Order: sequence, then C-alpha cells, then structure tokens
Amino acid sequence: MAEKADVWQGTLALMVLRTLEVMGPQHGYGLARRIEQTSGNLLALNYGTLYPALLRLEQEGFIRSCWGASENNRRAKFYQLTKAGRRQGKKAAVEWEQTTEILSRFLRPVEEA
Repeated sequence: MAEKADVWQGTLALMVLRTLEVMGPQHGYGLARRIEQTSGNLLALNYGTLYPALLRLEQEGFIRSCWGASENNRRAKFYQLTKAGRRQGKKAAVEWEQTTEILSRFLRPVEEA
C-alpha cells in the first residue's frame, strides 16, 4: 500500500473552499475526512494544518463558523462558505488549473526532432 502524501503547500484553502461549496456546512473532522476521501485516500490531512487554515479562511472572510451538534451529538464547530469564499474558490481553481497546465508542459516527454 502506498504511503499517503501530505497536502501540498497552497492547496488546502482551495480544497476546503471547494469541499464546502459541494457539501455545504461541515465540521472540521468531516472536512478532513471528505478531503481525504476525494483524494482517493492518497492525502493525509493533519489537524495541525487544517485548523490554522480554517482560522485563516475565516479571518479573510471566506468562511464563517457556528457551533452545532455533530452526527454523534457532540458539540462541533461547523464551517460554511461565504459569498466572498465562493468567489475566491472559483478564482483559486482557475489559478491552479493554469499552474498545473504550465507544470504539465515540463513533465511531458521531449519530442524528438
């Protein structure tokens, strides 16, 4: 079985924003599990990385949080996308698509002349 990779620098915010856009409000544990599941369980999401990212996204106005009850009736903080977060998610997705297209040019085999 392959070892899980860490989340790449600069991609976690986009993964959080897109997950909240698709799934709606989620608590931290649910977000982490969904991001890992979406990666095909190839990524390992560290809570020491996730929660500071959630705090930063909230401070930037891209998400908001409120307390509620989780599926197992425990108190949990739920995160929800804001309008600004929806715009930021779309912008970041375009930027990453451009970045990966550029990188893919370097990874393609050089055609023989």
